[in-house]
Amino acid sequence: MTPVEVVPGTGPVVLGIPHAGTHVPDEIRACLNERGRALADTDWHIDRLYADLLPGVTTVRATFHRYVIDANRDPSGASLYPGQNTTALVPLTDFDGHDIWDTPPTATDVEARRASCHTPYHEALQAELDRVRKLHGVAILYDCHSIRSRIPFLFDGTLPDFNIGTNLGATCAAMLQDVVSRTCEDAPGYSTILNGRFKGGWTTRHYGRPDAGCHAIQMELAQSTYLTDEVPPWSYDTGKADRLRSCLKAVLTTLADMAPSLGADR
Repeated sequence: MTPVEVVPGTGPVVLGIPHAGTHVPDEIRACLNERGRALADTDWHIDRLYADLLPGVTTVRATFHRYVIDANRDPSGASLYPGQNTTALVPLTDFDGHDIWDTPPTATDVEARRASCHTPYHEALQAELDRVRKLHGVAILYDCHSIRSRIPFLFDGTLPDFNIGTNLGATCAAMLQDVVSRTCEDAPGYSTILNGRFKGGWTTRHYGRPDAGCHAIQMELAQSTYLTDEVPPWSYDTGKADRLRSCLKAVLTTLADMAPSLGADR
């Protein structure tokens, strides 16, 4: 299976989807324990949630599971959140802090997965951002994520519904950050936070270079906003999802509409 699927579009927005993939090669699956084989930390159905919301959008989607290697981690292995609980480039635990391997990966294993999965995903993402930027003078990377709303190992209490990350405003123009926050805050029945527990992963921080014409925003959604329950079988709730999709469509449409003014400012 190819490690990345790309659907090129003609518009200025690129969707990054690093954590919806569930493919685990047989030789790696055999090394996981029962808990690891459950793949509980998947961004369940996030590709379905964003499908067909914005005409002309480009999508770059990892097909491999984050337990193989995490496409949203620094390839050097450096932590995104020093001093806080998090998971590694190749996770050794799940989001609840429990071991997921019977046979943990070696340094050689990590390097092989970096070459076969992590690097091809980011080469494809970079190529699409470069292509879109040539078309429009600017590219807007919107990195799509979701997570259970309650994970004590990672954060206290209940996560807000919309968690917007721009690395404290460094990865995009201020007006993009503001309009995304405002659109989410105006959506009735949802809670929103900007640069809270999730400030943008490695993808957002690496590609977000506003001065070079590439703006990046991470959206971490609480899975309670579109799943029936945050437990197996992780069922997609059409009613919840349709309501959420209307807000996400407004966010993406507004970002696309703002792209010409971003290009004009450069």
